[in-house]
Amino acid sequence: MNDELRIMDIRGLTIKKFHESLIKKQFSASEITKAFFDYIEKKDTEIGAYLRLSKDSALSQAEVVDEDLSAGREVDILAGVPLAIKDNILIENEPTTAASKILANYRAAYDATVIKKLKQAGAVFLGKTNMDEFAMGSSTENSGFKITKNPHDLERVPGGSSGGSAAAVAADMAVAALGSDTGGSIRQPAGFCGVVGLKPTYGAVSRYGLIAMASSLDQIGPITKTVEDAEILFDIIKGKDQLDSTSVESQIANRKSQIADYTIGIPKEYFVAGLNKEVGEAIDEAIKKLKSLGIKFKEISLPHTKYALSCYYIIMPAEVSANLARFDGIRYAQISNLKSQISNLRDIYFKQRGEGFGEEVKRRIILGTFVLSSGYYDAYYSKAQKVRKLIKEDFDKAFKEVDVILTPVSPTPAFKIGEKTDDPLQMYLSDIFTIPVNLAGLPAISIPVNLKAQNSKLKANLPIGFQLIGKHFHEADILAVGQQYEQVC
Repeated sequence: MNDELRIMDIRGLTIKKFHESLIKKQFSASEITKAFFDYIEKKDTEIGAYLRLSKDSALSQAEVVDEDLSAGREVDILAGVPLAIKDNILIENEPTTAASKILANYRAAYDATVIKKLKQAGAVFLGKTNMDEFAMGSSTENSGFKITKNPHDLERVPGGSSGGSAAAVAADMAVAALGSDTGGSIRQPAGFCGVVGLKPTYGAVSRYGLIAMASSLDQIGPITKTVEDAEILFDIIKGKDQLDSTSVESQIANRKSQIADYTIGIPKEYFVAGLNKEVGEAIDEAIKKLKSLGIKFKEISLPHTKYALSCYYIIMPAEVSANLARFDGIRYAQISNLKSQISNLRDIYFKQRGEGFGEEVKRRIILGTFVLSSGYYDAYYSKAQKVRKLIKEDFDKAFKEVDVILTPVSPTPAFKIGEKTDDPLQMYLSDIFTIPVNLAGLPAISIPVNLKAQNSKLKANLPIGFQLIGKHFHEADILAVGQQYEQVC
């Protein structure tokens, strides 16, 4: 294929389109993989979605798919599909840094369970994507290596912490990607970049091989171009894993037979002062389109939502302080240029961790250590866990009246690079609509509103997403509503 044909084939490819074209022999897996690398070489210099590429292993994976097709063997729908993987998910023998300098020299010793499943399906891994260091951030500005830019406006952030994965998919530098979501880190960047991001029910997807940030909140999920693709990828990676005691047997509920049978709840606490005007207009447009499908709407209340952010920023740092204690400068990897400055054990701890961790990581470790310390555990951490229970009970009560809940993904569209870096609280507020979902362990999906044609006043034509929240293990419901919405857009 010549360069022009390669680019044409790459742009707009979904998993389903890719599979159909591969089966029809419109291209081989090896050809399309090379085409993606050619395109990434040109495009990623301005976006910075990838931390590193895996050309040799990707081409080897693609060759295996081509051999299977040549031999007439049936292949999975993901066979040959070029994927981007967030750099906190382990791929055996590949560098995995979680975008932190403290892991700059670390190579994974094993595959994450989701990677094993994708390898069995024949997927091709193009490389590891940039992220906020140890997944701590909402803009991908906290990476220890580079800042990723939003493909729709290079002066703006792609969101975070899975900003590299969302930017790669939005810029056609991958057909789909994996991210992780602790407080909105799949959904918020998906919303900012105009793609689809699914955060599954806690326990629906194994976390084995995911570098832990906050273990009771973390969840791996897909970032894709369509809701249909999100479902395809989710179906591959979901399921019980003996290596992750928090994962559960697949108990995904069936969707309703008719889309008009759904009732969607609108929580009044999510539509308050502080919601950007363009976001509000976009959500109204999404609601109108869903109503045109015959879906019923009902106002609901989630009264403890106002405590979610405070609750999250006690529980999450507490778990961060415990999980990141293992990165002590002795295990995993060392920062090589500091070795000459180290003469004793104290130097290893202080210099390796001091130089290796970024400012946001240090802030959360200190905060988490404080709330777990003697005299403060009951005052902060124990109370936060009680509030978390109340937040979950709010959702349980609401879901007795509705099937799905609709909210904004973020209070604003993508903000400018550097706009919030000096104000951590403003940065934290970017996830105010997504955090309650993680505290309750529910599934949720971010879907682009696609208002460009209908609303010329939309600021800078930036993407805006809306969020659908489902009952525990009712991914089928939010995926069904999402796919029907895409058809009327």
